[in-house]
Amino acid sequence: MKAPAKSSASSSPARSVHTTKKEEASALFALLEEHAHEQVSLVYEPSSGYRGIIAIHDTTLGPALGGTRFWNYASDREALIDALRLARGMTYKAAVAGLNLGGGKSVIIGDNKVRNREPIFRAHGRHVESLHGRYITAADVGTSTHDMEFIKAETDHVTGLIGKSGDPSPVTAFGVYRGMKACAKHRYGDDELRGKVVAIQGCGHVGYYLAELLYKEGAELIATDIDAAKVKKVVDDFEAKAVAPEEIYGVQANVFAPCALGGIINDQTILQLKVEIVAGGANNQLAEERHGEMLEAKGVTYAPDYVINGGGLINVNAELNGWTMERARSKAGEIYDTILTVFEIAAEERMPSYKAADRLAERRIAAIAKVRQNFV
Repeated sequence: MKAPAKSSASSSPARSVHTTKKEEASALFALLEEHAHEQVSLVYEPSSGYRGIIAIHDTTLGPALGGTRFWNYASDREALIDALRLARGMTYKAAVAGLNLGGGKSVIIGDNKVRNREPIFRAHGRHVESLHGRYITAADVGTSTHDMEFIKAETDHVTGLIGKSGDPSPVTAFGVYRGMKACAKHRYGDDELRGKVVAIQGCGHVGYYLAELLYKEGAELIATDIDAAKVKKVVDDFEAKAVAPEEIYGVQANVFAPCALGGIINDQTILQLKVEIVAGGANNQLAEERHGEMLEAKGVTYAPDYVINGGGLINVNAELNGWTMERARSKAGEIYDTILTVFEIAAEERMPSYKAADRLAERRIAAIAKVRQNFV
C-alpha cells in the first residue's frame, strides 16, 4: 500500500527494470514459438551449480531423444538457442532416418572439463526423470558414456551406456561416409572416393573414424583441429596433410567435411570455399538458413547435416530397441539412399537441398500424425 506514495523520480527506475524484464521474457517466448517446441524445461540446482535446459521439439513419432551437451556458453540466451535448434534438428533427423522417435536436446551450462562430475550429472538425471519419459538423453559434445552412468543413477531415460551401444562415433562416421559417397554419386555420376581430396575439420571421434574410412578407400586427406594432438594422430595414422584451423576453409579439395561444432558455413567461410561438396558430421552447419541458399548459388552440393550425421541417433536407437551393432551399421548405411532422395526432391521442387531435407522429414511427421497422438 505504500508504493503509490513514492515520488515519480524514484519509481521511474522500477518501471524501467520492469519493462526490461517483460521485454526479455517476451524475447524468450518468441524463441520458443519460432519452431513450435512442445516443451522447454530449465532447472538450477545450487549445491552442484547445475544449470540445465531440456528442449522437447516434437513427439509425434515417439519420445524425444537427443544428447546432453556440456558447454561454457557466452550467455544463457545462447544456450537456450542452441538447445532449441538442436532439438528441432533431432526431430528431423529421426524422421528422415525412419525411426520412431521425436526430437529433443539438453544443454548443461558450464565448464565441461570440471573434474567432480557426479553431482552435476546426477542433478541432470533428476531433471530428465522429471519429464516422465517424454525425453531420453545420451552423450554429446562435452559429455561421455561415463557421465551417462551418473545420469542412469537417477533415471532410466538414458542411452549410450557403457557395455551397451556406447560411443556412437563409429556408426556416425560410417553414416557420414556413406552420405559422402552419395554426394559423389550425385555430383560425379560415380560414388568412388579414391583419389578425391577431402578436407576434414575436426579430428575428434567422428572425424577420426571418418578419416580411417576415407583413407582405406584411397582418398587424400587434409585435416585440422584446435587440438594439435588430435590432428597429429590423423596425420600419423592416415597420411593426412595438416593445416591451421583458419586455413581449412580455403584449401583446394573436392569435399569439405565439417566434423566439429556448428555455424561454420557463414558469410565469411562460404567466400573461401574451394570445394564441390560439403558433407560432414557436425550439427547445425549452416549459421543461418540463407547460407544454404548461398551454397546452392555457388554450385556446391550440400548434404544436409541432420540427414548425413544420423548414424549417432541410429546407434542409440539400436540400444533402445535391442538391435545388434550390425543392424545399426546397416541402418546407418541407408543414409546413402536418403541423401539421394533429398537431392531428387530438391531437383523436382527446385529448392536447395536443406529445404528438401525438411520437406522429406515433414512429410513423414504429417503422415504419422494422422494415425497417432503425441507421445505422453
